Amino acid sequence: MSTADTSTDTVPLEAGPTEESKVADPELVDWDGPNDIENPHNWPSRKRWAHVVVVAIICLVMYVYTVMPASGGGGRGVSPTMCAPSINLLVAEFHIRSFVVSTLAVTLYLLGLAVGPMFISPLSEIYGRLPVYHISNIVFVGFVIGNALSKNIGQFLAFRFLSGCAGGTPMALGGGSIADVTPIERRAIAMALFSLGPLTGPVLGPVIGGFIAAGKGWRWIFWILAIIGAAATIVALVILRETHPGVILERKAARLRASTGNPHLRSKLARSLSPRQLLAGALVRPTMLLIRSPILLIISLYVALVFGLMYLLFTTFTDVFEGEYGFTTSTSGLVYLGLGVALVICMLLFGALNERVQAACLKADGATQTRPEYRLVLMIFFSPLVGVGLFIYGWTVQYKVHWIVPIIGTMVMGFGAFFVLMPAQLYLVDLFGSEAAASALGANNLMRYLSSTFLPLAGPSMYKTLHYGWGNTLLGFLALAFVPAPILFYKYGEWLRAKTAIKL
Repeated sequence: MSTADTSTDTVPLEAGPTEESKVADPELVDWDGPNDIENPHNWPSRKRWAHVVVVAIICLVMYVYTVMPASGGGGRGVSPTMCAPSINLLVAEFHIRSFVVSTLAVTLYLLGLAVGPMFISPLSEIYGRLPVYHISNIVFVGFVIGNALSKNIGQFLAFRFLSGCAGGTPMALGGGSIADVTPIERRAIAMALFSLGPLTGPVLGPVIGGFIAAGKGWRWIFWILAIIGAAATIVALVILRETHPGVILERKAARLRASTGNPHLRSKLARSLSPRQLLAGALVRPTMLLIRSPILLIISLYVALVFGLMYLLFTTFTDVFEGEYGFTTSTSGLVYLGLGVALVICMLLFGALNERVQAACLKADGATQTRPEYRLVLMIFFSPLVGVGLFIYGWTVQYKVHWIVPIIGTMVMGFGAFFVLMPAQLYLVDLFGSEAAASALGANNLMRYLSSTFLPLAGPSMYKTLHYGWGNTLLGFLALAFVPAPILFYKYGEWLRAKTAIKL
């Protein structure tokens, strides 16, 4: 079956040996049997897990950067709330008087994360994952250095956005890389490790950034991040290899054409389109998938809402914990550890439950082959905790309950957020397969980071009108409104995929 004939709302077949196609067309280049060592699924376990770990580390570095630069020191800033512990040093040096500008100094990076992968990550489906990873990593480090050297707020905002465009690419590619090197039955743990980046990065960033900025100034945050990013880039250059099955088979076909002199040999996954047509198709595919696939659209909206709510919640931390509870700038970053603890617990719980849930679903359906919808079971059970956590945080802050209780509220919300993001990532990777996973996740990321960029701007006016209690209650009900979505997809997802199949 050609890749061009694979519908995106069904689970594509993984690239593998097709004896019938070999007999029918001897000029079709495929894997040399099910154990072909060139197939990334057959790489040694150590090599495959090394790829997963390196990609996860790269993504963690990119996400530490989301709110790390916002950590500052001294003073209350230019607005009653900030998008992270504080951005006061930056605000003071650049004489910022606008809440919108001070907020965008943090969230504009997220806009880059949304926009960049839409144009960059599809290139991996033509030129391969490896060059896109390496170029993006190098460009990211370069623009982080630009942030450290910024002379005015205009330069800072420009470098912030451009670093986001480069930094978002590994996250969009990561799901595809994991699909390349792991069969579907072993994919869950790899995706859990990979997903720690977007969840723990915004937690570690303020903790690290608060202490660095308080002692060394905000520019040192960027210098340290550039050093860490450069180290991750070097590790990636040493360890990562090409994993895209289409690119690997195309290179194999090229070698065989050169060695045999037969110009008609072609890859099993080759498409009968020119490079320009392939590139144009890859660039528009994320938007096409988002518009034409209701499953991708609704899942992306849900993930976008949860991420936007997390960043909106972050806007309250300075005002709440410094203003109401008397934390210092450095120690206010520690309140993010509530989310961090929740994520560690989630990882352990996910590892313990995932395979059992999959087996229970197979047994209940009397089936022998897993369905992508099985990934949604944990989301169904745990996603309501996003709303519950917001309720706890809002009303305990409203009535000035001891500071540990609102932090527990953030833990509950983080618990729910993990079990929205993690199953959503797995569901989309299983749904679209290695050939289109990068495009699907790129579309998902677009929605997520647009929400994270602009939703926090609504925080001050909303909390001024509704205060923390009713304001977070409203947000909690918004989160609960999406809870039926995974239930409906679990029940009707297979039927919906059949009705809305899209030809790539």
